[in-house]
Amino acid sequence: MALKWYSVVIDCLDPHAQARWWAEVLDWSVAYEAPDEVVLVPRHAMEEGGPVADLDTWMRRGQGLVFGVVPEGKEVKNRLHLDLAPHVSQDRDVEIHRLLEMGATEVDVGQDPQEVTWTVLADPEGNEFCVLSTRDR
Repeated sequence: MALKWYSVVIDCLDPHAQARWWAEVLDWSVAYEAPDEVVLVPRHAMEEGGPVADLDTWMRRGQGLVFGVVPEGKEVKNRLHLDLAPHVSQDRDVEIHRLLEMGATEVDVGQDPQEVTWTVLADPEGNEFCVLSTRDR
């Protein structure tokens, strides 16, 4: 038997601002909100409703993002990051431009732009993430 990968927790100074930013990036919904924590889930998870008794159905539900407040700012490169991928029907450069307009920044973590097929960006609090090449699976 396997455990379900349930969520990724992102430490931040302002979980409400970070969650709003990521909700817009991913078109996700707020599932829970408290003064020191905000949880985002895919929209379809919110539409599917409450508890799921069936293990197989529960295991197929998507993961969430949890934004929790910490007192310190980010100082070093993430050891774990999110990879985002546009569908082949989307224009990758347009999506990257949209993220930059929303407040993302380009980041150099040592990648050679001539050799890689992804772009490294950081969210408004400096957490790195990648935008991969277009995908259809």
